Amino acid sequence: MFRLDKDFTADDLSEVKEELDGNYKLMPNDALLLDVFTNDGERLIDPNQEMMTNPGQQQQQFRDRFQYIIQANGNATFPMIGDMNLEGMTLFEAERAIASKFDSVYKGTFVKLRITNRRVFVLGSPGGGVVQLPNENTSIIEVLASAGGLEMGAKAQNIKLIRGKEVYRINLSTISGMKETQMNVVPGDVIYVEPWRRPWLQTLRDVSPALSLVSSVLTLIVVVQNL
Repeated sequence: MFRLDKDFTADDLSEVKEELDGNYKLMPNDALLLDVFTNDGERLIDPNQEMMTNPGQQQQQFRDRFQYIIQANGNATFPMIGDMNLEGMTLFEAERAIASKFDSVYKGTFVKLRITNRRVFVLGSPGGGVVQLPNENTSIIEVLASAGGLEMGAKAQNIKLIRGKEVYRINLSTISGMKETQMNVVPGDVIYVEPWRRPWLQTLRDVSPALSLVSSVLTLIVVVQNL
């Protein structure tokens, strides 16, 4: 998978970026969880635990939570305040904008947003998987560790990160290589870890059933002769 060919050579690889330019910007198809609090978020602090609900009520509230999807036009529809265009905003900017809308309904609105579908895809030697991103500053090493790490059969010097039309080559085989090619991931990235190819091992796997059959037949012949 993802080998370089005549249409895409090493010269076409993008330059590795050490850091992302600013915080993540919201885009269409992002799924959001919205929490709205009054009195400047007093309920979040609640030092005397005077506003706590029982565990059963908390579980029911969690099950009843809704996700709000940013549509293709950049709008997300929220209860009471209607449509808001959030495309291109950071989470902080979106929280401030939504809070200002809710201020017409509540006093001292405090808003928290969370993106629930931030994920990257890991393919190749680790076996493949989808890794959820817990925060905006998640590095490739964190993602690979979450996917189970690099196996002995992985080419650590030839890891490809595919981001839209850009392809980066990551080298984690040496300390210096890791320092030069370390970068953070963004939602939708595909990380491919090329495995070492061992033709002799594949050949052995292919002929193993035949060898097993021959061994069984020879064993049966020896048993019959000794009867």
